[in-house]
Amino acid sequence: MCGIVGVNFHPKVDFADIVKILSHRGPDFSGIKKIDNNYFGHTRLSIIDLNSEANQPMVFDNIVLSFNGEIYNYKNLIKTENLICQTSSDSEVIIRLYQKYQYEFLDKLNGAFSFCLYDIKQDIFFCARDRYGKKPFYYFAKDNKFIFSSMIKPIIEILGYIPKLNKIALSQYLQFFTPLTPNTFYQDILKLDKSSFLIYQNGKLQIKKYYKIKKYKKISDETTALQSIEKVLEDSINSRLVSDVEVGSLLSGGIDSSLISSLYTKISGHNIKTFSVGYEDYLKYSELSYANIVAKDIKSEHYPLVINQKDFIDSLHSVLQNLEEPHADPASIPLFLLTNLVKQVGIKTVLSGEGSDELFLGYDNYAKILKYYNFQNSLDTNQHSFLDNIIGALTTQTKESEYLRRVVKKENIYYSFGEIFTNIQKRKLFHKLPNFKFDTAQKDPVDWMSYIDLKIWLGEALLSKVDKMSMANSIEVRNPFLDFRLVDLVFSIKSDIKVGNTNKYLLKQIASKHIPQEIINRPKKGFNSPFNEWLFDYYGSYLLDLILEVNLQTNLFKNDYIKFLFQQAKNNKFKQHFYAIWLFSMWYKKTYL
Repeated sequence: MCGIVGVNFHPKVDFADIVKILSHRGPDFSGIKKIDNNYFGHTRLSIIDLNSEANQPMVFDNIVLSFNGEIYNYKNLIKTENLICQTSSDSEVIIRLYQKYQYEFLDKLNGAFSFCLYDIKQDIFFCARDRYGKKPFYYFAKDNKFIFSSMIKPIIEILGYIPKLNKIALSQYLQFFTPLTPNTFYQDILKLDKSSFLIYQNGKLQIKKYYKIKKYKKISDETTALQSIEKVLEDSINSRLVSDVEVGSLLSGGIDSSLISSLYTKISGHNIKTFSVGYEDYLKYSELSYANIVAKDIKSEHYPLVINQKDFIDSLHSVLQNLEEPHADPASIPLFLLTNLVKQVGIKTVLSGEGSDELFLGYDNYAKILKYYNFQNSLDTNQHSFLDNIIGALTTQTKESEYLRRVVKKENIYYSFGEIFTNIQKRKLFHKLPNFKFDTAQKDPVDWMSYIDLKIWLGEALLSKVDKMSMANSIEVRNPFLDFRLVDLVFSIKSDIKVGNTNKYLLKQIASKHIPQEIINRPKKGFNSPFNEWLFDYYGSYLLDLILEVNLQTNLFKNDYIKFLFQQAKNNKFKQHFYAIWLFSMWYKKTYL
């Protein structure tokens, strides 16, 4: 992958220094193009077409491109669209498609991407982001100034000041552990939404969607569903092996990464390199034993990483720096350390299993919610009845969020899940979720749950964490489960078939042909770590002192409830809630105090 940055005015700072900020996202080459008062920067991680002709910013026929990502079907597009390209890169394909279709080509791309294309003759900035939010795109558009970047810091450096805290982002962070698009923690620095494009011309900004998941049902036969999923998944993995460098695989020992690693081995016909992480202490969190079972089964060249408290604590500040803003998923730290190992081994890109839980119903909460709703009779029930049931289920399962409501001193700063479900009119519930179109004709709770998690948990939290932590180590992560063909396929399968009698019902049947039964039948752990134990053992009461110190300046939270959460977290309760506030306080102190 790469780093991109650009402005439509002459910055007061040296633009070359701005580009250097992105060097970890692309250590192989950096370039700058100046067109009138417009500056475009790029740092390259060379994956496809290692030659200098593919360096960026790329300029052909009065079109400038700064592109971050990979287009997996670019060779096929060259053939089917009769494109005449002068390089062997996937980047040039974007320019040629723009010349042929202007804005109407994004749905042809299969990949992970964000880019800015500048049409010199029309003085138009055309920017876009992939369907599910794998690659970041930040921008500032105000007072006839337009700035874009893969990171937040270059925008701040160009502006010359630190924008004020965005309290809407704080509100969302306390609910979802990350701000939701278009918000960042900085006022006026925004994120382009996934599956969207942006047009900036003459000081005017337009944003449009180019993709929606096809939520219609056509596959009602389980055998057909299984055959279709396996075929598309294999093709998805195969297309993500398009590379001029070796591709590795992250192997947690769960079904998702194990199946991907096994199919990758089968497709490639050789022993692949796999990577996993575990812990020196608190072995209940470690999955290395499961990863070793799979590694032996597929005969991979396996690299297990065992981390301890010192590794964790020593990496905290680097992780926070690379996150750029609070992101309360503590899995960021082990992922940062794991991708550092991948870098040391000499691998530039790896496959990973994000998206499987959302598509194939892997989370326990799905079953907990569905027990309140008789799916077999769902098509005969009215919309209000379903909403009553799902609201009751969610409020039952998210009582912990009520404690965060009490933490915040001013009610308008934060609304917990419980408040959302009780205070917002029921029929407007899903309108409040980002870009969710409430379709009264669509009454399928399974689709609703998958769609919401794809939009929020995956699209806002997981994928941003994966991108930032992997790119901190100059590693590209590819996600076979998030091929849009597979996503649309799974949403086209009748939901009673998807639910089955266990979580990941369909995927487990496919996996049973490729990976050991010990992996299929093991309990789901998630990417857990002993972060809470290590933090309290190392910092002790300083965790609380830091929050109270920051709160003395911000007056955002109730001190009594901060102390309450501190005591609870010491006993491993509400630990992620406490971690979220502590991480925010660390960031706020470093940024504003």
